[in-house]
Amino acid sequence: MMRALIQAGGAGTRLASITRNIIPKPMVRIGGKPILEHQVSLLTREGIRDIAISISKSGEAIPDYFGDGSKFGCRISYIREDEPLGSGGAIGFLPPSEEETLFLFGDLMLDISISRFLAFHLERGGMLTAFAHPNGHPYDSDVLLLGKSSLIKGILGKKVERTDFYPNLTNAGVYILSPKLVSSFGKPRKADFEKDVMAPLVGERQAYAYCSPEYVKDAGTVDRFEQVNEDLASGIIASKNLSKKQKAIFLDRDGTLNVFGDFVTSPEKLFLAPGAAEAVKMINESSYLAIVITNQPVVARGETSFEELDRIHMKLADLLGEKGAYVDALYFCPHHPKSGFPGERKELKIECSCRKPKPGMILEAAKRFNIDLASSWMVGDTRQDVQTGINAGTKTVLLTSGDQRNNPLYEKSEPTFVAYDLLEAVKKILG
Repeated sequence: MMRALIQAGGAGTRLASITRNIIPKPMVRIGGKPILEHQVSLLTREGIRDIAISISKSGEAIPDYFGDGSKFGCRISYIREDEPLGSGGAIGFLPPSEEETLFLFGDLMLDISISRFLAFHLERGGMLTAFAHPNGHPYDSDVLLLGKSSLIKGILGKKVERTDFYPNLTNAGVYILSPKLVSSFGKPRKADFEKDVMAPLVGERQAYAYCSPEYVKDAGTVDRFEQVNEDLASGIIASKNLSKKQKAIFLDRDGTLNVFGDFVTSPEKLFLAPGAAEAVKMINESSYLAIVITNQPVVARGETSFEELDRIHMKLADLLGEKGAYVDALYFCPHHPKSGFPGERKELKIECSCRKPKPGMILEAAKRFNIDLASSWMVGDTRQDVQTGINAGTKTVLLTSGDQRNNPLYEKSEPTFVAYDLLEAVKKILG
């Protein structure tokens, strides 16, 4: 199936108050086990039995603990870096193989469906696929810029000044490398993985991003170490694996996340609704996914472009990110069934299966993220949103703080309950 290479040779200076420079950072215990043991358990559970671990001179505690891997149900070999080779240099020690290589860093707590990750990688056929996800601090993270089919078209480094809105899609530090990439790396050499391995492949259009809301968190700082411990104890980490049925809170956009008013046709017209960021952050910290489901007929009517709509949604991500919140995915319908608008795009003036109250967007999300709709919610400020949830098989919440115009077509669409705003709704759902 696959083999794995774990980079466990980092100095771990940010976690020195816990490691006391005595044990390697990947050997710090979370839930009674070293971080590295959680990784090895995940790999073996996913069918990966051939694991190489790169260690530094001070990392002998790792082979002392794991040995040859037999007691953990796998084969573990060690790459000893007498001199630090950077985050990517150990790739040169890997023997040739026809298998893909899962490459990850040893300070990550994660629980992901590797089989789904691999299927995406093989389908795209690139040299490298990076695991990518939103997080609560995109402003100080490396952000991936994507093109069609999730091709990575650029990397926006955390130290680069950001003069425009940007997506909340961060590089998680988990990758699948093709056999061709490994064999072309050559002899062991000093290499920064992102700069010397990943960036050239981005330029050659050979790198893709697998976008997933599954749990991957760097436990390399004291604050994040404590958060990971809490998440493990609460069951959040395991529950996010997409091999398990997920729960979602589907969110309308206008009047729910952002202030209701005129149609939002440019980023300058979008403002977060009071309490919205706090509500989304509460969802992020729960076992639910936060997924936006929104009709955007402004595209079909020619009032904005797909490119400008992307900027609007990046502003939404930026505003949420400033408050430590994020949405796991966003679906929009650009269609509109009626003609007669100046500048309209005729190819989008159609009867579609995605425009609310039809459940197309929710059903697409459910398929992608393995969502149990009966355990999920649709929250919006119109009875059309309520009917969308009913049509999809979710429970529903109607907000009274947004659009109060009543469409007679949906006046009989009764919600599970009514709340004033998103914050009140989320508190009731989670409570």
